[in-house]
Amino acid sequence: MAQVVYSDHAVTDMERLADFLVESDPALAFETMAIIRDAVDILERHPLIGRQGEQGMREMVISRGRTGYIAIYDFIEADDAVLVLAIRHQREAGFENLF
Repeated sequence: MAQVVYSDHAVTDMERLADFLVESDPALAFETMAIIRDAVDILERHPLIGRQGEQGMREMVISRGRTGYIAIYDFIEADDAVLVLAIRHQREAGFENLF
């Protein structure tokens, strides 16, 4: 089973998303953050589930209602580890500052 590790950037993304959701709908915030965490936890057992993305990274689409979120990650097979690099809402701008 792969170890899932969040980069500092991904942790900041999660905090930013949570803050935004709490401002708009506190009840929805907790539920949405749990959905994101549960989806990322799937990578422990299925690290290649995400689609191939830019620069050799992988993208996991996390559905939430009519929209959702995207987690960018790298599977480091030699270490049996998943490094979560960033998490964004699907309507946000891209991930250009990661590469």
